[in-house]
Amino acid sequence: MEQQKLPNSTLILVLGIVSILTCCCYGLVGLVVGIIALILASKATKLYLENTELYTGYSNVKTGKILAIVGIVLSAIYLLMMVWVIMTLGWDAMGDQELLQERMQEFMGQ
Repeated sequence: MEQQKLPNSTLILVLGIVSILTCCCYGLVGLVVGIIALILASKATKLYLENTELYTGYSNVKTGKILAIVGIVLSAIYLLMMVWVIMTLGWDAMGDQELLQERMQEFMGQ
């Protein structure tokens, strides 16, 4: 029987890379893309483990899954950091550079 490529193996790898690259987009884009990659990777892993001789490309799935996990963690950290900054300095300071500098100086105790 001829081996066939595991469905979505390249897509999972690409989504894992994209989740890391977009983790600084306020954390939301990287988080969504990483979760999608993890869901696809779990389906592909399940399919591969049912019949390992039938499919190739499992290394792309494993690599994409690892990259997606890293992207999710980085995105979550960045998102939590943004929430903390907004809660500490205020939403209005995010749009006004002078107010932002003033509140940062107050926060630093200067």
